[in-house]
Amino acid sequence: MRKSLSFSLILILVLLFLPLISAVNLEIQKESSDEVMIIDLNKPAVFDLSIKNNGPTDEFMIYTFFGSGSLPKEKFTITSGQTKKIQFIVSPPYDVARTGPVVFDYFIQDSDNSEYKSALNVKVINLNEAFEIGSADFDPESSSVEIYIKNKINFDFENLDAEFSSNFFTLDKSFSLASKETKQFEITLDKEKFKQLTAGFYTLTAGITAEDKTANIDGVMKFAEKKSITTETEKQGFFVSATTITKSNNGNLPEIVQTTVQKNIISRLFTSVNPQPDNVERNNSKIFYSWNRELKPGESLAVKIQTNWFLPLIFIILIVAIVIFVKEYVKTDLKIKKRVTFVKSKGGEFALKVSLLIDARKQIENLLIVERIPPILSLYKKVFGREVPTRIDEKSKKIEWQFKRLEAGEKRMINYVIYSRLGILGKFALPRTAGFYERDGKLHEASSNQAFFLTEQKGG
Repeated sequence: MRKSLSFSLILILVLLFLPLISAVNLEIQKESSDEVMIIDLNKPAVFDLSIKNNGPTDEFMIYTFFGSGSLPKEKFTITSGQTKKIQFIVSPPYDVARTGPVVFDYFIQDSDNSEYKSALNVKVINLNEAFEIGSADFDPESSSVEIYIKNKINFDFENLDAEFSSNFFTLDKSFSLASKETKQFEITLDKEKFKQLTAGFYTLTAGITAEDKTANIDGVMKFAEKKSITTETEKQGFFVSATTITKSNNGNLPEIVQTTVQKNIISRLFTSVNPQPDNVERNNSKIFYSWNRELKPGESLAVKIQTNWFLPLIFIILIVAIVIFVKEYVKTDLKIKKRVTFVKSKGGEFALKVSLLIDARKQIENLLIVERIPPILSLYKKVFGREVPTRIDEKSKKIEWQFKRLEAGEKRMINYVIYSRLGILGKFALPRTAGFYERDGKLHEASSNQAFFLTEQKGG
């Protein structure tokens, strides 16, 4: 009874280990690499396998449960000790849900249905993952730019149609692209299309069509920084001369430009400018006009300066009229000359020094000088010249000086200071000074010239 049980146990063990003893004895090496499956095109992955049979001569069949099909479907024979190269082709699964690396099992079965099992790696991708696009750096002075398209995968593409587009150009091309190949295209640039664009990174897009399937791909273009400011000067006319200065930003960065024009104190009287300057400065007899602007790429600043030399003729006529008036004026008994100058104050107020020159042409008596202060100004009582006022009426803003007698040719100088805490811009005029006096028992009246003060506004 015990012998029978032992025999049965040995028989069972032999039956259990028999498949292992007759298992397929193969040595497999994968000679290809970077295999991919392109879902959009339903393109299979191709594996180059080197199979060495370390067992007896037999027929084999290779298959997998991954994918929607595989080749070869027919059996192949490998003799004992022989190495055979097999191209194993696996189509993408029908229900693939995601892209990326995938590991799947495959099997090699012999005539006794014994199997060799191993695994393969494949990368499942969409069509747009197969390409990379970009360009070389360029700037506003570049007449052309080179773009490229790279095949990133181990797959040969035939008859590709590509539509490239960017802020700088558009391009249609048809070409083939071998595995891992890169192709370049040189494009002539139209600078008018991007003269207003600033430096930076811009998107390059491409629509790649293969076998009626289109993939959209994005790349980057670097529009390099370039500074370029040009100046053009145009002069016209003689008696009415016009000068136009144009500064243009031909680069791709915002730039602050300055235009400066110099005139003298005479020519400035007959000169007009457009646009109005940002700043006006005077240095002795020279007047400087300046314009400061920030120009964006493609922008320009045109400054026009026009001087009309016909105006001096009118000016000369006015001078002659003034001379005649002065000659008549000096015939009077009393001459009052009024002059005003700007003075600096410690508190920063607007202050003027007013000077009155009293010139008696003939003997006069009981002279009363009456001066009125403009409403916006106040009298600074601490500063007077030699002649101190005899009366100050603060309410009516009136100052008076009295002189009992002035001999012919006698002169007196009156000085005082007025100020304002508010700034005053433009042309400022003071009232005329009145003088009342007696001569030969009769009452007479004289008045001064009208004094002006010009303040220039500086543009910011």
